[in-house]
Amino acid sequence: MWQLPPMASPKLLRPLAVILAALLVITTLWRLRISVLEPLVPDDLLHGHAEEPSGNEETDWSRFAYVQYVTDDNYLCNSVMLFERLHSMHSKADRLLMYPDNISTAEDDTSLESKLVRKARDEYNVKLQPIQVQSRPSGDATWAESYTKLLAFNQTQYDRVLGLDSDSTILQPMDELFMLPSCPVAMPRAYWLDPNGRTMSSQLFVIEPSDFEFGRIMESISHAGGSEYDMEIFNELYKDSALIIPHRPYNLLTGEFRSESHTAYLGNSLEQWDPDRVLSEAKYLHFSDWPVPKPWIKARPDVITDKQPACQAVPEQPENCRNRDLWLGVYEDFTRRRKAVCETDV
Repeated sequence: MWQLPPMASPKLLRPLAVILAALLVITTLWRLRISVLEPLVPDDLLHGHAEEPSGNEETDWSRFAYVQYVTDDNYLCNSVMLFERLHSMHSKADRLLMYPDNISTAEDDTSLESKLVRKARDEYNVKLQPIQVQSRPSGDATWAESYTKLLAFNQTQYDRVLGLDSDSTILQPMDELFMLPSCPVAMPRAYWLDPNGRTMSSQLFVIEPSDFEFGRIMESISHAGGSEYDMEIFNELYKDSALIIPHRPYNLLTGEFRSESHTAYLGNSLEQWDPDRVLSEAKYLHFSDWPVPKPWIKARPDVITDKQPACQAVPEQPENCRNRDLWLGVYEDFTRRRKAVCETDV
């Protein structure tokens, strides 16, 4: 006949009770730990990577600015052309023009300089900052006055500014560069120079203006040698500390279409050069084709014929002249836009 099993003795039950109590305490503490800590862990770390700042509708774009500096009529027109591009692309950051303080903005001033400055302000929402052109004795006035671009470090009304040389064309918006990690200076490498020199290009730069950095800049200008200009000062001060912006797609030279080797720009020797793809991905195109003059200076036909990109022979097919056609096209585009924006012929 089936009977209840005998009761275990108290001595045997005591260790079992201790074990069960310990398990209960551990379980309770673990649940409490999860309930307390879980709200402190960002959801995107639990379910994927946190997103980088994207410049969404919550970004205060008035903290950032594209900045241009002007030293003469030609570069004033170029700068206004760049601002027109930014305006047409609906760039969100401010636009700041540093222009010589001897240019009047009075409505009754009919000079080309005054008209262009007012046009930048009224049509392209450009903020105006009169400045004194910074210059040192030099055989080349353009280079001698290039120190003026360094006044961007003094625009402390902004958290970050993006400077662009105006002998160029903006091909795509670049607002994302304002979202780079915080650093005093960010620049691309001058990829066309000796890579062992690690020289940075000052054609495009992103900086955080400050009294401290501006003081360093002015000190360097005061001690600059006869062949030291803005690019040399940038490299002297920031070569070993700057954040590097990839030159591809942010700093393409027009001369690349004339080059026989594209390894330096592509970043490797295996990739096939495709001029259409390279131009379509580029965001900033700098006119640099010596001895071909800058695009606002009319070149002699024989210079263009002699220096334009060569066509390439293709077996059993017509010559491939795509490098030449694109190269000529960007110069023609500049001429058209200069006429439309500045009402000035080349």
